[in-house]
Amino acid sequence: MEFLQKWLPQIWAFMNESRVMGGLIIVGTFCILAWMVNLVVERVLLVLTRKSKFDLDDAIVKTIHRPVWLSIVLIGALIGVQWISPQPPFTFILTSLLKTFLVLIWALAINRMVLQIIEDWIKHWRESGRTGIEVIRLGGSITRIVVFAGAIFLFLSLWKINITPLLASAGIAGVAVALAARETLSNFFGGITVLLDRPYKVGDYIVLDSGERGEVVEIGLRSTRITTRDDVQISIPNSIITNTKVVNESAPEPRFRVRISVGVAYGTDVDQAEEVLLTVARKNPLVVSQPEPRVRFRTFGDSSLDFELLCWAHKPHDKGRLIHELNRDIYKAFEQAGIAIPFPQRDVYVYERSAGKVNSDG
Repeated sequence: MEFLQKWLPQIWAFMNESRVMGGLIIVGTFCILAWMVNLVVERVLLVLTRKSKFDLDDAIVKTIHRPVWLSIVLIGALIGVQWISPQPPFTFILTSLLKTFLVLIWALAINRMVLQIIEDWIKHWRESGRTGIEVIRLGGSITRIVVFAGAIFLFLSLWKINITPLLASAGIAGVAVALAARETLSNFFGGITVLLDRPYKVGDYIVLDSGERGEVVEIGLRSTRITTRDDVQISIPNSIITNTKVVNESAPEPRFRVRISVGVAYGTDVDQAEEVLLTVARKNPLVVSQPEPRVRFRTFGDSSLDFELLCWAHKPHDKGRLIHELNRDIYKAFEQAGIAIPFPQRDVYVYERSAGKVNSDG
C-alpha cells in the first residue's frame, strides 16, 4: 500500500506530462491483464471443464478463450489511443479500426458458439430419438444470419456511414428480388412450413399424390428429397409438397400393414386354411408380434372362398420383401396341407347339329 501511495501519483503525473508514454503504459498494463486472464483460463477454467461430463462447456471455453484476451488488448489499445489524442482524423480512424476488430472477433466467436451449441443439441436429440432436428438447424442458421447482420450494422455505425440510402435501395432491390425469385421464396416458406408442421421426418416412408413412394432422406429449405426402392432420388420443391396430399406410411406408428388376398377351393376346411395362414405369418421374422396377424374370410367368390391375411411389417421398406415371402410360403404350405388354390375356369360344350333332309311332295 505504501508503495502504491508513493508511486501512483508520480506515475500519473508522468503520464500526463508525456501523453505518448502514458498511452504505452496503458497498453502495456492491459497486455499484462490479458496475459493473466489467459493464464487463469488455461490453468483453471479449462481444467474444470475437462472434469465435467459435458463436452459443450469445453468447446465454449476454447472458443471464447482467444477472443477474451484479444478483446482486453484491443480495449487497452483503444484507451491508449484516446489518451494520446492524436490529430482528429487519426483518432477517429484508429478508434474505429480497433472497434471494428472487436466486432469482427466477437461475431466470429458467437458464430462458432452457435454452431457448437446446435451440433451438441442435435447430437442429444438424435441419441434420444426425438424429432425436430431440422427446426434446430433452421434456428441456428437464422441466428447466424442475425449475428452477421448485426455485425455489419455495427461496422457501418462505427465508420459513420449513413445507412438510410442503403435501406431505401435495399427495399427497392428486395421488391425486385421478390418478384424475380418468387418460386424460390415460395419453396423457402414451404420448407419452413414443413419443418414446423412436421408431416414427415427424415427416415419416414411417404407416398406422393403422383404415386411415387420412397424414404425421406433430406428436408431442405428449398426441396425435400426421397429415395425410392429402385434407388432413384426424387427432389420435390417444398412449394409443391405443401399443397399436395402426402401419405406418411411411417406415422403414427412406424410399422406397415400388409394385406395378402388368397382364395381356396370350395369344400376346403376353412378352419384349417385360417390356421395355415396364421402359422405362415407367425414364422416370418419380418412380421411383428404385436398386433398379432389375423385372417378374415371376406367373401364367397365365383370359384373360390376368398380369405385375407392381415399382418404388420416392422418397417415400411420391408413391404415388398414381406409380400414376396408370404406369397411363396403360403403356396408351399397350402400344397403340403392339400389345400387347393382354384383359378377361374370356364367349360365350353360344343354340340354337333346334324343336317336333316327336307322331303317335299311332287
